[in-house]
Amino acid sequence: MKSIPFIIALRYLFGKKSHSAVNAIALVSVAGVAVATAAVVCVLSVFNGFQSVLTGRLDTLSPDIMVVPKEGKTIANGDSLAIEIGKIKGVAVATPTLTDNALGYYNGRETPVSLKGIVPADYSKVTSIDSLRVAGGVSLKDAETSNPALISIGLAYKLGMFDYSMPLTVFAPKRTGRFNPANPAAAFVMDSLNVADVFQSLQDTYDENTIFTDISLVRDLLLYDREATAIEIKVKNPYDVDSLMDEVSAKIGGEYVVKNRLMLQEVNFRMVQIEKWMTFLLLFFILIIASFNIVTTLSMLVLEKEDSMHTMAAIGMNRNSISGVFRWESVLVSLIGGIIGLLLGSALSLLQEKFGFITIAQGGDALPMAYPVRLEFMDLLITTLPIALITIVCAWVAGAFAKSRIDQ
Repeated sequence: MKSIPFIIALRYLFGKKSHSAVNAIALVSVAGVAVATAAVVCVLSVFNGFQSVLTGRLDTLSPDIMVVPKEGKTIANGDSLAIEIGKIKGVAVATPTLTDNALGYYNGRETPVSLKGIVPADYSKVTSIDSLRVAGGVSLKDAETSNPALISIGLAYKLGMFDYSMPLTVFAPKRTGRFNPANPAAAFVMDSLNVADVFQSLQDTYDENTIFTDISLVRDLLLYDREATAIEIKVKNPYDVDSLMDEVSAKIGGEYVVKNRLMLQEVNFRMVQIEKWMTFLLLFFILIIASFNIVTTLSMLVLEKEDSMHTMAAIGMNRNSISGVFRWESVLVSLIGGIIGLLLGSALSLLQEKFGFITIAQGGDALPMAYPVRLEFMDLLITTLPIALITIVCAWVAGAFAKSRIDQ
């Protein structure tokens, strides 16, 4: 007896209705839920893809571990601290870096730059800087010219550096002393850099206006001695990062902050997650709107089957069983639409992930990249939650409306 409402609901769903409008609205209801569900799956997969891209690019210019001062801008004893950290078992390389802002000038053009001083031989082991060169020049550690520099592709475009026949002039304000209005140039320290190559990391943080050069040159330009703004560390075993962070913290004391790659990009990851779930909420509301069609369809079906409902009552079905027919009808419409949407969204995501039909331009001369997509099973489970909620609400509304018509 309990299966009778379900059987009748199946008959109503796939059987021919007396009014073609009911059929059309039923199809629209299923299609609306399916499209909205597929959109949820695809959008969540796109955000997963962008997070994968962000995670993958952490390997290029982010060290395994970075030590920065807890207070202030610089580490006073950068060189000696790097040597001490390098003695820790499990640390492959520890190198000081010095980063500050300056002004770049080339052939009549000028722009603010981020000047980063490195030890070229060590920094190429800590990061993948050498693999990012795009102009066919030489790496910093192999450059034979004086004051060699590696500049970002964005900076090269800004300054119009299509050849490197002229040196790049860098100005940095003096950190000490008084400003003399009669001689403004005396407030700056100037040096010239010879561009060895151009790099592209596909990260705006670095690609916009970064210059890499030897740390000794940057210290002279910024009037520093042995200071560093960070100690960047390469570990021997990537799985030991967390334990080595604790060892480094214990060795250097509480004056410094120790961060891993994910912590360095914490803001970017948090923004991706916030955007992902805000978009999920917006699409959830679209799903709710799509569910209104289900309520409309079932209301029309109840009105169409009113005579059949009285017949069911006459043969002994009680009110709950009769209303159960329309509750099951609501469940079937919602589930069919949801399942179709999950399958459709999964198929589209997997096809894009496999073949990359949709591409996005990267700007400049860079080749377009496939729109990043990664389908995750957990997102499919999360997508079923609003579908289940909509199914329960629509079933309750359909059952209540059917009961109200039985009493009349």
